[in-house]
Amino acid sequence: MRALQGLRGPRAPALPLFLLCFLAAVRRSLEDGLSTAAPFTSLPVQEEITTKYSNLSSESHNISVTAAPYTSLPVQEEMMTKYSNLSLESHNISMTVEQSNMPVEKNITLERPSNVELTCQFTTSGDLNSVNVTWKKGDKLLEDNYLVNATGSILYTQYRVAVIGSKQMGSYSCFFGEKKQHRGTFNLKVPEINGKNKPLITYVGDSVVLMCKCQDCLPLNWTWYGVNGSVQVPIGVPVNDKYVISGKHANETRLKITQLSEDDQGTYWCHAIFELGESEGHVELVVLSYLVPLKAFCAIVAEVVLLVTAILLFEMYTQKKKKPSGDGKEFEQGEQMKLDDSNGIENSGPRHRKNESVGQ
Repeated sequence: MRALQGLRGPRAPALPLFLLCFLAAVRRSLEDGLSTAAPFTSLPVQEEITTKYSNLSSESHNISVTAAPYTSLPVQEEMMTKYSNLSLESHNISMTVEQSNMPVEKNITLERPSNVELTCQFTTSGDLNSVNVTWKKGDKLLEDNYLVNATGSILYTQYRVAVIGSKQMGSYSCFFGEKKQHRGTFNLKVPEINGKNKPLITYVGDSVVLMCKCQDCLPLNWTWYGVNGSVQVPIGVPVNDKYVISGKHANETRLKITQLSEDDQGTYWCHAIFELGESEGHVELVVLSYLVPLKAFCAIVAEVVLLVTAILLFEMYTQKKKKPSGDGKEFEQGEQMKLDDSNGIENSGPRHRKNESVGQ
Protein backbone atom coordinates (compact mmCIF):
# COMPACT_ATOMS: atom_id res chain seq x y z
CA MET A 1 0.00 0.00 0.00
CA ARG A 2 2.76 2.38 0.80
CA ALA A 3 4.40 1.50 -2.53
CA LEU A 4 1.21 2.33 -4.37
CA GLN A 5 0.86 5.65 -2.55
CA GLY A 6 4.37 6.56 -3.55
CA LEU A 7 3.55 5.95 -7.21
CA ARG A 8 0.46 8.21 -7.10
CA GLY A 9 2.49 11.21 -5.94
CA PRO A 10 1.78 13.76 -3.24
CA ARG A 11 -1.89 14.36 -2.30
CA ALA A 12 -3.38 17.82 -3.12
CA PRO A 13 -4.42 19.87 -0.12
CA ALA A 14 -8.21 19.99 0.45
CA LEU A 15 -10.02 23.36 -0.04
CA PRO A 16 -12.09 24.75 2.77
CA LEU A 17 -15.79 23.99 2.50
CA PHE A 18 -16.98 27.61 2.63
CA LEU A 19 -14.73 28.52 -0.34
CA LEU A 20 -16.20 25.71 -2.43
CA CYS A 21 -19.70 26.89 -1.64
CA PHE A 22 -18.84 30.47 -2.68
CA LEU A 23 -17.40 29.41 -6.01
CA ALA A 24 -20.43 27.24 -6.75
CA ALA A 25 -22.75 30.16 -6.04
CA VAL A 26 -20.79 32.48 -8.34
CA ARG A 27 -20.84 29.88 -11.14
CA ARG A 28 -24.60 29.44 -10.76
CA SER A 29 -25.27 33.22 -10.93
CA LEU A 30 -23.14 33.57 -14.07
CA GLU A 31 -25.02 30.77 -15.81
CA ASP A 32 -28.39 32.31 -14.89
CA GLY A 33 -27.24 35.74 -16.19
CA LEU A 34 -26.15 34.35 -19.55
CA SER A 35 -29.38 32.43 -20.03
CA THR A 36 -31.63 35.44 -19.23
CA ALA A 37 -29.44 38.27 -20.56
CA ALA A 38 -31.43 41.44 -21.45
CA PRO A 39 -30.75 43.46 -24.63
CA PHE A 40 -27.82 45.86 -24.59
CA THR A 41 -28.97 48.90 -22.70
CA SER A 42 -25.80 50.82 -22.04
CA LEU A 43 -26.02 54.40 -23.36
CA PRO A 44 -23.88 55.35 -26.39
CA VAL A 45 -21.93 58.58 -26.47
CA GLN A 46 -24.76 60.56 -28.08
CA GLU A 47 -27.28 59.27 -25.53
CA GLU A 48 -24.93 60.22 -22.73
CA ILE A 49 -24.73 63.73 -24.22
CA THR A 50 -28.54 63.84 -24.47
CA THR A 51 -28.80 62.80 -20.84
CA LYS A 52 -26.28 65.46 -19.88
CA TYR A 53 -28.27 68.22 -21.65
CA SER A 54 -31.73 66.89 -20.81
CA ASN A 55 -32.95 70.42 -19.95
CA LEU A 56 -32.95 71.42 -23.65
CA SER A 57 -36.02 71.10 -25.90
CA SER A 58 -36.31 67.89 -27.90
CA GLU A 59 -37.31 67.57 -31.58
CA SER A 60 -38.12 64.26 -33.24
CA HIS A 61 -38.18 63.59 -37.00
CA ASN A 62 -39.36 60.36 -38.57
CA ILE A 63 -39.22 59.01 -42.10
CA SER A 64 -41.85 56.49 -43.08
CA VAL A 65 -42.15 54.77 -46.43
CA THR A 66 -45.66 53.66 -47.29
CA ALA A 67 -47.62 52.88 -50.37
CA ALA A 68 -49.87 55.93 -49.91
CA PRO A 69 -49.95 58.66 -52.62
CA TYR A 70 -47.36 61.45 -52.46
CA THR A 71 -48.94 64.29 -50.50
CA SER A 72 -46.01 66.42 -49.32
CA LEU A 73 -45.91 70.07 -50.38
CA PRO A 74 -44.00 70.95 -53.56
CA VAL A 75 -40.74 72.84 -53.31
CA GLN A 76 -42.29 76.27 -53.91
CA GLU A 77 -45.08 75.56 -51.40
CA GLU A 78 -42.45 74.57 -48.82
CA MET A 79 -40.61 77.81 -49.49
CA MET A 80 -43.85 79.79 -49.10
CA THR A 81 -44.46 78.03 -45.78
CA LYS A 82 -40.88 78.64 -44.65
CA TYR A 83 -41.06 82.34 -45.53
CA SER A 84 -44.63 82.90 -44.36
CA ASN A 85 -43.54 86.00 -42.46
CA LEU A 86 -42.94 87.84 -45.75
CA SER A 87 -45.55 90.14 -47.26
CA LEU A 88 -47.86 88.67 -49.91
CA GLU A 89 -48.33 90.28 -53.30
CA SER A 90 -50.99 89.09 -55.76
CA HIS A 91 -50.99 89.86 -59.47
CA ASN A 92 -53.19 88.56 -62.27
CA ILE A 93 -53.51 88.59 -66.06
CA SER A 94 -56.76 88.01 -67.97
CA MET A 95 -56.88 86.56 -71.48
CA THR A 96 -59.63 85.46 -73.85
CA VAL A 97 -59.67 83.11 -76.82
CA GLU A 98 -60.70 86.00 -79.10
CA GLN A 99 -57.43 87.79 -78.44
CA SER A 100 -54.54 87.40 -80.82
CA ASN A 101 -51.62 85.17 -79.95
CA MET A 102 -49.58 88.21 -78.93
CA PRO A 103 -48.39 87.77 -75.32
CA VAL A 104 -49.91 89.83 -72.51
CA GLU A 105 -47.20 91.23 -70.21
CA LYS A 106 -47.24 92.81 -66.77
CA ASN A 107 -44.26 94.38 -64.99
CA ILE A 108 -43.95 93.81 -61.24
CA THR A 109 -41.49 95.91 -59.24
CA LEU A 110 -40.10 94.32 -56.07
CA GLU A 111 -37.74 96.10 -53.71
CA ARG A 112 -37.57 93.58 -50.85
CA PRO A 113 -38.27 89.83 -50.36
CA SER A 114 -41.94 88.91 -50.75
CA ASN A 115 -44.29 86.05 -51.38
CA VAL A 116 -45.69 86.52 -54.88
CA GLU A 117 -48.90 84.96 -56.14
CA LEU A 118 -49.28 84.97 -59.95
CA THR A 119 -52.68 84.18 -61.44
CA CYS A 120 -53.65 83.77 -65.09
CA GLN A 121 -57.29 83.75 -66.19
CA PHE A 122 -58.30 82.35 -69.56
CA THR A 123 -61.86 82.63 -70.92
CA THR A 124 -62.97 80.34 -73.74
CA SER A 125 -66.19 78.94 -75.19
CA GLY A 126 -64.58 75.59 -75.94
CA ASP A 127 -63.90 72.54 -73.84
CA LEU A 128 -61.76 73.50 -70.87
CA ASN A 129 -60.49 69.94 -70.49
CA SER A 130 -58.78 70.20 -73.87
CA VAL A 131 -56.77 73.26 -72.84
CA ASN A 132 -53.24 72.40 -71.75
CA VAL A 133 -51.76 74.65 -69.03
CA THR A 134 -48.02 75.08 -68.45
CA TRP A 135 -45.72 77.52 -66.66
CA LYS A 136 -42.18 78.60 -67.53
CA LYS A 137 -39.51 80.74 -65.89
CA GLY A 138 -37.65 82.16 -68.83
CA ASP A 139 -37.16 79.07 -71.01
CA LYS A 140 -37.24 76.60 -68.11
CA LEU A 141 -40.38 74.51 -67.67
CA LEU A 142 -41.91 74.64 -64.18
CA GLU A 143 -43.54 71.43 -62.97
CA ASP A 144 -45.91 70.54 -60.13
CA ASN A 145 -45.71 73.95 -58.50
CA TYR A 146 -48.94 75.51 -59.80
CA LEU A 147 -52.67 75.04 -59.39
CA VAL A 148 -55.34 74.78 -62.10
CA ASN A 149 -59.05 75.35 -61.52
CA ALA A 150 -62.07 75.82 -63.79
CA THR A 151 -65.26 77.76 -63.14
CA GLY A 152 -67.85 77.86 -65.91
CA SER A 153 -66.05 78.96 -69.06
CA ILE A 154 -63.07 80.42 -67.18
CA LEU A 155 -59.85 78.53 -66.56
CA TYR A 156 -57.61 79.69 -63.73
CA THR A 157 -54.01 78.81 -63.01
CA GLN A 158 -51.91 80.08 -60.13
CA TYR A 159 -48.20 79.96 -59.39
CA ARG A 160 -46.76 80.95 -56.03
CA VAL A 161 -43.12 81.77 -55.42
CA ALA A 162 -41.15 83.07 -52.46
CA VAL A 163 -38.87 85.76 -53.85
CA ILE A 164 -35.92 85.96 -51.45
CA GLY A 165 -33.08 86.82 -53.81
CA SER A 166 -32.04 87.62 -57.35
CA LYS A 167 -32.42 83.96 -58.42
CA GLN A 168 -36.19 84.20 -58.12
CA MET A 169 -36.38 87.38 -60.20
CA GLY A 170 -37.09 87.25 -63.92
CA SER A 171 -39.99 86.39 -66.22
CA TYR A 172 -42.75 83.91 -65.32
CA SER A 173 -45.10 82.91 -68.14
CA CYS A 174 -48.35 80.95 -68.17
CA PHE A 175 -49.36 79.14 -71.35
CA PHE A 176 -52.85 78.08 -72.40
CA GLY A 177 -52.65 75.69 -75.33
CA GLU A 178 -55.75 75.24 -77.49
CA LYS A 179 -55.64 75.63 -81.26
CA LYS A 180 -53.52 78.74 -80.70
CA GLN A 181 -51.25 79.14 -77.73
CA HIS A 182 -51.94 82.13 -75.49
CA ARG A 183 -49.27 83.44 -73.16
CA GLY A 184 -49.24 85.79 -70.19
CA THR A 185 -45.92 86.99 -68.78
CA PHE A 186 -45.08 88.51 -65.39
CA ASN A 187 -41.77 90.40 -65.33
CA LEU A 188 -40.34 90.56 -61.82
CA LYS A 189 -37.67 93.26 -61.54
CA VAL A 190 -36.13 95.71 -59.11
CA PRO A 191 -37.03 99.43 -59.19
CA GLU A 192 -35.73 101.53 -62.07
CA ILE A 193 -33.23 104.33 -61.61
CA ASN A 194 -34.06 107.69 -63.20
CA GLY A 195 -31.07 109.58 -64.53
CA LYS A 196 -31.31 112.32 -67.16
CA ASN A 197 -32.62 111.57 -70.63
CA LYS A 198 -31.14 114.64 -72.32
CA PRO A 199 -27.40 115.44 -72.33
CA LEU A 200 -26.22 117.89 -69.68
CA ILE A 201 -24.21 120.67 -71.39
CA THR A 202 -21.62 122.72 -69.53
CA TYR A 203 -18.30 124.50 -70.21
CA VAL A 204 -14.64 124.03 -69.46
CA GLY A 205 -13.64 125.20 -65.98
CA ASP A 206 -17.16 125.06 -64.56
CA SER A 207 -18.62 122.69 -61.96
CA VAL A 208 -21.57 120.36 -62.48
CA VAL A 209 -23.78 118.13 -60.32
CA LEU A 210 -25.10 114.85 -61.75
CA MET A 211 -28.09 113.29 -60.00
CA CYS A 212 -29.86 109.92 -60.08
CA LYS A 213 -33.08 109.17 -58.23
CA CYS A 214 -35.21 106.14 -57.40
CA GLN A 215 -38.92 106.85 -57.10
CA ASP A 216 -40.56 105.39 -53.97
CA CYS A 217 -37.66 103.07 -53.11
CA LEU A 218 -34.65 102.95 -50.79
CA PRO A 219 -31.52 101.32 -52.22
CA LEU A 220 -29.05 99.73 -49.84
CA ASN A 221 -26.08 101.37 -51.52
CA TRP A 222 -25.15 103.74 -54.38
CA THR A 223 -22.08 103.61 -56.62
CA TRP A 224 -20.96 105.91 -59.46
CA TYR A 225 -19.03 104.77 -62.53
CA GLY A 226 -17.29 106.71 -65.28
CA VAL A 227 -16.72 105.29 -68.75
CA ASN A 228 -13.16 104.96 -70.01
CA GLY A 229 -13.57 103.66 -73.54
CA SER A 230 -15.74 100.57 -73.11
CA VAL A 231 -14.81 99.95 -69.45
CA GLN A 232 -16.73 101.29 -66.45
CA VAL A 233 -14.37 102.77 -63.85
CA PRO A 234 -15.77 103.16 -60.30
CA ILE A 235 -15.61 106.64 -58.81
CA GLY A 236 -14.74 106.23 -55.15
CA VAL A 237 -12.78 108.49 -52.83
CA PRO A 238 -12.30 112.10 -53.96
CA VAL A 239 -9.32 112.72 -56.20
CA ASN A 240 -7.96 116.24 -55.54
CA ASP A 241 -11.50 117.26 -54.52
CA LYS A 242 -12.58 116.80 -58.12
CA TYR A 243 -15.35 114.30 -57.34
CA VAL A 244 -17.75 114.59 -54.41
CA ILE A 245 -20.53 112.02 -53.89
CA SER A 246 -23.46 113.05 -51.70
CA GLY A 247 -27.21 112.72 -51.34
CA LYS A 248 -29.83 114.56 -49.33
CA HIS A 249 -32.13 111.52 -49.22
CA ALA A 250 -31.62 107.75 -49.31
CA ASN A 251 -33.47 107.44 -52.62
CA GLU A 252 -31.10 109.76 -54.50
CA THR A 253 -27.40 110.23 -55.16
CA ARG A 254 -25.41 113.20 -56.45
CA LEU A 255 -22.00 113.39 -58.09
CA LYS A 256 -20.30 116.79 -58.15
CA ILE A 257 -17.45 117.29 -60.64
CA THR A 258 -15.32 120.43 -60.37
CA GLN A 259 -12.76 122.03 -62.69
CA LEU A 260 -14.26 120.45 -65.78
CA SER A 261 -12.17 119.77 -68.84
CA GLU A 262 -13.04 118.32 -72.23
CA ASP A 263 -11.72 114.95 -71.01
CA ASP A 264 -14.52 114.79 -68.40
CA GLN A 265 -17.30 114.57 -70.96
CA GLY A 266 -18.96 111.21 -71.52
CA THR A 267 -21.47 108.90 -69.84
CA TYR A 268 -21.67 108.50 -66.06
CA TRP A 269 -23.54 105.53 -64.56
CA CYS A 270 -25.23 105.47 -61.15
CA HIS A 271 -25.56 101.96 -59.71
CA ALA A 272 -28.11 101.05 -57.00
CA ILE A 273 -28.05 97.83 -54.96
CA PHE A 274 -31.25 96.28 -53.57
CA GLU A 275 -31.92 93.12 -51.60
CA LEU A 276 -33.26 91.42 -54.72
CA GLY A 277 -30.82 92.70 -57.33
CA GLU A 278 -29.20 95.73 -58.90
CA SER A 279 -30.32 98.57 -61.13
CA GLU A 280 -28.60 101.48 -62.84
CA GLY A 281 -29.21 104.74 -64.68
CA HIS A 282 -26.97 107.08 -66.65
CA VAL A 283 -26.31 110.76 -67.29
CA GLU A 284 -24.68 112.10 -70.46
CA LEU A 285 -22.26 114.99 -69.86
CA VAL A 286 -21.08 117.31 -72.66
CA VAL A 287 -18.22 119.74 -71.89
CA LEU A 288 -17.69 122.60 -74.33
CA SER A 289 -14.93 125.23 -74.60
CA TYR A 290 -15.82 128.94 -74.76
CA LEU A 291 -14.71 129.02 -78.38
CA VAL A 292 -17.66 126.92 -79.34
CA PRO A 293 -20.33 129.60 -78.62
CA LEU A 294 -17.99 132.25 -80.10
CA LYS A 295 -17.78 130.23 -83.30
CA ALA A 296 -21.54 129.95 -83.37
CA PHE A 297 -21.89 133.71 -82.85
CA CYS A 298 -19.42 134.43 -85.66
CA ALA A 299 -21.29 132.08 -87.94
CA ILE A 300 -24.58 133.87 -87.17
CA VAL A 301 -22.99 137.30 -87.82
CA ALA A 302 -21.56 136.07 -91.11
CA GLU A 303 -24.96 134.77 -92.17
CA VAL A 304 -26.56 138.14 -91.31
CA VAL A 305 -23.90 140.05 -93.27
CA LEU A 306 -24.37 137.83 -96.29
CA LEU A 307 -28.13 138.26 -96.12
CA VAL A 308 -27.92 142.06 -95.88
CA THR A 309 -25.40 142.19 -98.74
CA ALA A 310 -27.65 140.06 -100.91
CA ILE A 311 -30.61 142.37 -100.19
CA LEU A 312 -28.61 145.50 -101.07
CA LEU A 313 -27.30 143.98 -104.29
CA PHE A 314 -30.81 143.02 -105.26
CA GLU A 315 -32.05 146.58 -104.61
CA MET A 316 -29.26 148.11 -106.68
CA TYR A 317 -29.95 145.73 -109.53
CA THR A 318 -33.62 146.63 -109.44
CA GLN A 319 -32.85 150.38 -109.47
CA LYS A 320 -30.58 150.06 -112.47
CA LYS A 321 -33.17 148.02 -114.34
CA LYS A 322 -35.89 150.68 -113.82
CA LYS A 323 -33.70 153.74 -114.74
CA PRO A 324 -33.45 153.31 -118.60
CA SER A 325 -37.17 153.10 -119.06
CA GLY A 326 -37.69 156.33 -117.10
CA ASP A 327 -35.11 158.27 -119.15
CA GLY A 328 -36.76 157.10 -122.37
CA LYS A 329 -40.10 158.46 -121.28
CA GLU A 330 -38.59 161.79 -120.33
CA PHE A 331 -36.84 161.96 -123.71
CA GLU A 332 -40.06 161.22 -125.52
CA GLN A 333 -41.87 163.85 -123.48
CA GLY A 334 -39.15 166.43 -124.31
CA GLU A 335 -39.30 165.65 -128.00
CA GLN A 336 -43.08 165.97 -127.92
CA MET A 337 -42.82 169.37 -126.28
CA LYS A 338 -40.32 170.53 -128.92
CA LEU A 339 -42.66 169.42 -131.68
CA ASP A 340 -45.52 171.23 -130.07
CA ASP A 341 -43.46 174.41 -129.77
CA SER A 342 -42.37 174.27 -133.41
CA ASN A 343 -45.92 173.71 -134.57
CA GLY A 344 -47.05 176.73 -132.59
CA ILE A 345 -44.48 178.99 -134.20
CA GLU A 346 -45.40 177.82 -137.70
CA ASN A 347 -49.09 178.38 -137.11
CA SER A 348 -48.56 181.89 -135.78
CA GLY A 349 -46.65 183.07 -138.94
CA PRO A 350 -49.46 182.80 -141.56
CA ARG A 351 -51.96 184.33 -139.17
CA HIS A 352 -49.72 187.37 -138.79
CA ARG A 353 -49.46 187.87 -142.53
CA LYS A 354 -53.17 187.47 -142.92
CA ASN A 355 -53.82 190.16 -140.43
CA GLU A 356 -51.44 192.51 -142.19
CA SER A 357 -53.26 192.07 -145.52
CA VAL A 358 -56.59 192.76 -143.92
CA GLY A 359 -55.25 195.98 -142.40
CA GLN A 360 -54.13 197.32 -145.76
